[in-house]
Amino acid sequence: MLDLQQYLAKGQTSLSNLVLDYYKKIGMTDAELLVYLQLLKYQQKGNAFPELSKLAKNLAYPLEQVFPLIESLIAKKIIKIETVTNKEGQAEDWYNLNVIYETLSIYLEQVAKKKKTQESEATVADLFKSFESEFGRALSPVQYEEIQKWLNEDQYSPEIIQLALREAVLNQAYSFTYIDRILLDWERKNLKSKQDVQRYQKVRQNKKNEVEETEEVLPHIPLYNWLDSE
Repeated sequence: MLDLQQYLAKGQTSLSNLVLDYYKKIGMTDAELLVYLQLLKYQQKGNAFPELSKLAKNLAYPLEQVFPLIESLIAKKIIKIETVTNKEGQAEDWYNLNVIYETLSIYLEQVAKKKKTQESEATVADLFKSFESEFGRALSPVQYEEIQKWLNEDQYSPEIIQLALREAVLNQAYSFTYIDRILLDWERKNLKSKQDVQRYQKVRQNKKNEVEETEEVLPHIPLYNWLDSE
């Protein structure tokens, strides 16, 4: 039976859960993961370049099976063999096992970029639907091009275009020219987000209310009837 001393003597191998979560996504096989874990175990014990015969023995693999697994890990940019000079001035090879995190980083960046692109495409699709819903009909090719121009050339965000559409609808102005004027006006005022527009509209409404409240009210002066005077 395994006692506590034996357990502690064997030590532990520390591995980021990123590897366990995404090793399949970056092309590693189960066998390659096991080889990587063996290399990591030896490295954390101070042996940065263990003999492949030891790996084969621990994995119960034929030695000729371990060689191609190592080569595959190198080809997939999971590990790298590097040469360093030790304290005695001798060249030594070692397995750089941190390469896997560079590969994971590239993969995760690609996933995030793809997700962002999908979200952007969905937002633009919703924008087109909003126009068709408010106008009560399908948009013409020219109108589609106008919206694409706002997005791609003028660099207006879908959110800002949605707000300009809403502003036009509130004013009963179902016109692309009117919406374009709103967008140009907001651009001149450097209103680039929903929050910017809302702050501007709030300030404008407050000023309007102040003007209405301070308008001079003329006093009522009754007309004197001189004919009825005594």
